[in-house]
Amino acid sequence: METQTTTATNWVIDPSHSEVQFKVKHLMVSTVTGLFSQYEGNIETQGDDFDGAKITFSADIASITTGNEQRDGHLKSADFFDAEQFPKLTFTSTEFKKTSDDEYTLVGDLTLRGVTKSVKLKAEYGGQMQDFYGQTKAGFEVAGTIKRKEFGLSWDGVTEAGGVVVSDDVRLVMNIQVTKQA
Repeated sequence: METQTTTATNWVIDPSHSEVQFKVKHLMVSTVTGLFSQYEGNIETQGDDFDGAKITFSADIASITTGNEQRDGHLKSADFFDAEQFPKLTFTSTEFKKTSDDEYTLVGDLTLRGVTKSVKLKAEYGGQMQDFYGQTKAGFEVAGTIKRKEFGLSWDGVTEAGGVVVSDDVRLVMNIQVTKQA
């Protein structure tokens, strides 16, 4: 009896059709959205099935933007991300498990400021499609929440009235399109 082997397939993030955002409460009354404009990622699958995929991702801390230059500078400083000493955020999956037709659980090691913690995220699969150039694309929306202080992003400000300036909870929202490599 002949056994059939499945070939590994490599997919890379298409940055022109992806976005990597974070959202955090400011003064506990509004949400500030930031994004990373420079990042890269890779997904390795067996054939075209994403269940059990191996995922790696990194983002350049210096590419943070929130639409406010002063705030961006503060986020890149040693008070928060310390971009000079820790120039990259990295993620390596330990599990990518299909939970329904279009939903996955993504677990992996996130490293920020030299601190590595396991995080659990949800991924919604958007499907696959061929583009005008014959390239196969697939899409995912990935979301979850991390505690910034667990990663050493512990700067705190308190208003005169005793209010918290920046929430500990940071929501991650990533819309990712990947391109199948030949």
